[in-house]
Amino acid sequence: MKLARTLRLDISDENVFEVPAPSGEWAISGGFEFSNWTETELKGKARQAFTNGWYSIESGGRASFVGVCKITDAELELMRKALAQTFVESYGAPDIDAAYPVACEEIDQMCDMCEDFEENTLLMVSRTLTELGVEETYRSRAPQDASLEAFAVHGSVE
Repeated sequence: MKLARTLRLDISDENVFEVPAPSGEWAISGGFEFSNWTETELKGKARQAFTNGWYSIESGGRASFVGVCKITDAELELMRKALAQTFVESYGAPDIDAAYPVACEEIDQMCDMCEDFEENTLLMVSRTLTELGVEETYRSRAPQDASLEAFAVHGSVE
């Protein structure tokens, strides 16, 4: 199974998002956050998050890029529970029992999309506000010779 992780290719996310997502967190589209928005709410950093920000399940931050990666069943279940908890704490869901199926649907949609791509494929999202609501489109860049791990620093500071 595959899901996407947030990526920081440079420092621009620090400047454009109110809450930038750290690199390496599991991510979904996160369009649900904007379902009731109007043009009046789309200003400044909120507009940037709306226009092209992926949603980090772990921090609630936004990222411009995500990369397709394998995810274990155990990690997937942790993310479903974490997102359900966020729906209760931050988005008004009445309880975990009501939020959990919605969280599963959000994550499963992202998993389904990621299955169509090779590992290490970069994904970008674009959103527009239409009369019918939020419209999302996706772009991808095929992986190069280096894997996403090539951008991470491993080891100890000692």
